[in-house]
Amino acid sequence: MSRILMEMKGITKTFPGVKALDDVNLRVEEGGIHALVGENGAGKSTLMNILSGVYPYGSYEGEIIYEGERCEFQKIKDSERKGIVIIHQELALVPYMTIGENMFLGNERGSRYNVNWNATFTQAEELLETVGLSEPPQTLVKDIGVGKQQLVEIAKALAKDVKLLILDEPTASLNESDSRKLLDLLLTLKKKGMTSIIISHKLNEIAYVADKITVLRDGMTIETLDNEAHVIDEDQIIKGMVGRELTNRFPARENVAIGEVSMDIRNWTVHHPLAPERKVVDNVSMYVRRGEVVGISGLMGAGRTEFAMSIFGRSYGVNISGEMTLCGKKVKLTSVQQAIDNKLAYITEDRKGNGLILSNPIRVNTTLAKMDQVSRFGVIDKDKEFEIAETYKEKLRTKTPSVEQNVGNLSGGNQQKVLLGKWMFTEPDIMILDEPTRGIDVGAKYEIYSIINALAKEGKSIVMISSELPEILGMCDRIYIMNQGRFVGELDREEATQEKIMTLILKQGAKQ
Repeated sequence: MSRILMEMKGITKTFPGVKALDDVNLRVEEGGIHALVGENGAGKSTLMNILSGVYPYGSYEGEIIYEGERCEFQKIKDSERKGIVIIHQELALVPYMTIGENMFLGNERGSRYNVNWNATFTQAEELLETVGLSEPPQTLVKDIGVGKQQLVEIAKALAKDVKLLILDEPTASLNESDSRKLLDLLLTLKKKGMTSIIISHKLNEIAYVADKITVLRDGMTIETLDNEAHVIDEDQIIKGMVGRELTNRFPARENVAIGEVSMDIRNWTVHHPLAPERKVVDNVSMYVRRGEVVGISGLMGAGRTEFAMSIFGRSYGVNISGEMTLCGKKVKLTSVQQAIDNKLAYITEDRKGNGLILSNPIRVNTTLAKMDQVSRFGVIDKDKEFEIAETYKEKLRTKTPSVEQNVGNLSGGNQQKVLLGKWMFTEPDIMILDEPTRGIDVGAKYEIYSIINALAKEGKSIVMISSELPEILGMCDRIYIMNQGRFVGELDREEATQEKIMTLILKQGAKQ
């Protein structure tokens, strides 16, 4: 039997108006990979923030036993001194600093008054080799992709002599190829004796990599599953997470009457804002009809988000050319306000950075995109704001004690509902949804899918960008496949498969 490296006993954590954790217990064995799963708001990140000292001792009840010793961490530095390192979902890297500088930030090589740059970059190079990165440590972080940035975070943790590595949604922003590389790295580090705790909503990845799986629901420990043989199926995990079986991952689409073309894009080309000679979107054409859900699939960096943002009032790119027709009328949208006025909405993939103001309540966030509806002569009618926010809270079944609750206190799935409500309030005809279920659990995903189907039934035109192929196949009537700034194929729902989509991407990618 493996030695218990860390144990959390009777952990209870209360925030104003909500009990986030209720007598939670967790035991992690040395040299294994332990997964934490649960719906958004189940308490996974809160539990790990307690373990890593983000929430100091005294702000919760219960105890932490690490390597046989009772720990009372007051800050992150306390847990790091013990070899416990957490990598949060939002990466903590400084874009305009080098990889080497980031890896030793706050943990500098050299004396108190002088950084030893030779030692910094030499050790950085060794650690980068360990995680499988060939980039020179002098490379700026902004010049590498998100998948490589995740590996830099792991190398940064190794620089702190990590014994217990905690990863919160490490593959949420990665494509399947980069995700598999990261998971295989964890398995390699496990062979070298490192212990990991991984939080993820991607259940296929959990089943692949984890030895033990602890399920949290409503802030309580439900069960811990033994997965050393890696035979646990996703349905078994889902049943523990949501308290019931989900027989279908995607809600059934009713027979929606597909109407006339609402948006037609022809020969659309977009150049990079910082390198105008480079085409990011290259001669793309597409259309979407009323009541239709159209998917755009492709690997990260294919140009999907850039294309969507350039359509939405040219909020991305320079030297944009091509034709746009909305509801039979040719238009040229040169600002976001013009896009909104023409009944177009873009729901960003970055809900925390660009979509919502986390420090403001739901009431404020819901009406942000259409302020003229709740104000007169520059004065906001807060009663009207409240009434509208309440309407969308009920309509979207957002779980919150009040619309006065700050959005930052909500789970990811409920934040996504607030973002959807914000854009539904603008009464758009066409909605572009960019990664609408990123970082949310399987139960919340189903609710978002149901909302999308309801919008299509109302006659809205939906363009859905997603990196998850099962989601694209389960939700869309037609699918455009994008690679290196171009559309390389179009498939109807009946003929589309994961194999066909990936074949189109890889074959066309090899030609270009």
